[in-house]
Parts: sequence; structure tokens; C-alpha cells
Amino acid sequence: MEADSLWDILIVGTGPAGLGAAVNCRVREKSVILLGAEGGSERLMKAPEIKNYPGFPEISGKDLMKKLLDHAQGMGAVLERGRVQTIYPGDELTTVTRDNRLFRSRAVILATGIQQARLLPGEKDLLGSGLGYCATCDGPIYRGKEVAVIGESPEAEEEVNFLAEICSKVHYFPSYKGQGELKVDPRVNVYRVKPLSVLGEERVEGVALPDGKLPVAGVFIIRDVAAAEQIISGLKIEENSIEVDRMMATNIPGVFAAGDCTGKPYQAGKAAGEGLIAALSAVRYLDKKE
Repeated sequence: MEADSLWDILIVGTGPAGLGAAVNCRVREKSVILLGAEGGSERLMKAPEIKNYPGFPEISGKDLMKKLLDHAQGMGAVLERGRVQTIYPGDELTTVTRDNRLFRSRAVILATGIQQARLLPGEKDLLGSGLGYCATCDGPIYRGKEVAVIGESPEAEEEVNFLAEICSKVHYFPSYKGQGELKVDPRVNVYRVKPLSVLGEERVEGVALPDGKLPVAGVFIIRDVAAAEQIISGLKIEENSIEVDRMMATNIPGVFAAGDCTGKPYQAGKAAGEGLIAALSAVRYLDKKE
């Protein structure tokens, strides 16, 4: 894993908040990279008509998304497709994606959208003690052992097939819509039930099922959207939203947040405005460090 150049500001998310932040970062002549979907916010893209975004009456979500993307990229913001796995705080922040790419930045703005991930009982307590979110990253630890994969996204199938090559047994619990025919290794045990919880005291011991316990050495949970507290350890969460002050600063130095991930109302105009504020705060943070 090799790190790219050191960026001034890294933004997680390519919806109105992330793109609004990118525009202001570039106005202040900071180098900025966005990590997220190339097409921007899927939620906004599906909106047939938006009536309350200033300056664009009765615009479709798809058209508004295109204008936001064009504006940010036209200003020189770099967009990379990627799902963030972990961010390590420090004087320089290190961001690792699910495909094992590494990015370094001096500040981070989280614009991850609504925090949709609902943690299983035992998940939070056992994170890092037999439970993880990236089989590609941590799978080799369980070589020759028995593991369970809880797949809430079709991407889990690729992870399951990787584990089937190195683990003694893989138990797969797919729960996403439109599964159809699963493209998984024939050695994988597939279950059509959802685990009730992750079991263990100091380390993972298994998963609880409706009809009993399945002992395993490790558990992987693969989701489309990772909860913010999974991405950055120690991040303060209040009522399922990232806690920020009026300047969009979180409790972690150098980390800011904006948009739906900070709470209601879930509106494009509010998200873009918070992104602009978060960018100014991040720039001010960097200027004070110099």
C-alpha cells in the first residue's frame, strides 16, 4: 500500500456537502481530493424535482448533481471513486479505502450522508477483536480458520470468494435486495437468515442465529455505507449523527463534518451550506498550523 501525495484537505463524500466544501477549498487555493461515487449522491439523483435550492427553481436532482460536480471539478478538485474503510487521526491524517489504497491529508471533511448502518449487538465492542469490515485487509489473519461474512452489499461476494481460498470454512449471510443467483465459491456455506448478534467477551467467539450459535474465529461485515464511528475511532456521535459545533468541527482535531451526516433537516441546500462552512473551518485550521 503506497500513499499518494499529501493533500491539504480530503473530503469523504460527493454529495452537495462534499462538493460544496470542495468549491470553497479551491477558492482558498487548497489542494483537495474527494473520495466517493463518481456520479455523486444517489439519493439526490433520484429526486424528480427540487423546488427549494436557491437559484435553481424546479431543477431535477440529476441536473443539480451534475452542476455541483461540474463546478467542483471545474475549480480543480480531484475526484476519486472509492469507499473509505478507515481514517487514522494524527498530525497528518491517513485514509485507507476498501481496495487498500492509502491517502494522506492535513485535514478531513466528512460528508458521508445519512448514517444508515445499524450495528449488530456485540459489533461495536468486538471491533478489532475478531470483527472487521474488510476481508481483503484482514483476511490473511484467519488463514486456515473458520469465519462468517455478513453481506449487506453485493460487494461482499468478492470478499467471500477471497476468504474461501484461504480459510478452512466460510459461512455467508447475504441480506441485500435482488440477490438472485449468488456468485460465490461452491465451498461457501450460504445461509438465508440474518445473524442476531456477534458473540464473544474479549474476542469473537461466534454469531447468534435464530436456531442457535455458530462458532467462528472471525466475523466480517460488508456494507455499502459505513457508520462514521466505524471510520474514525473516538468520533462523537449523538442520536445517530456526527456531533459538530457551529463551525462544523468534530471532537477530533483536523476532522470536520457537513451535510446529512450531521443530522436533520436532510436538504440539499442545508448540506451545501454546511459544506461551505466546513471548508472555511478546515482552511482556518490549516492556516493556524503553518
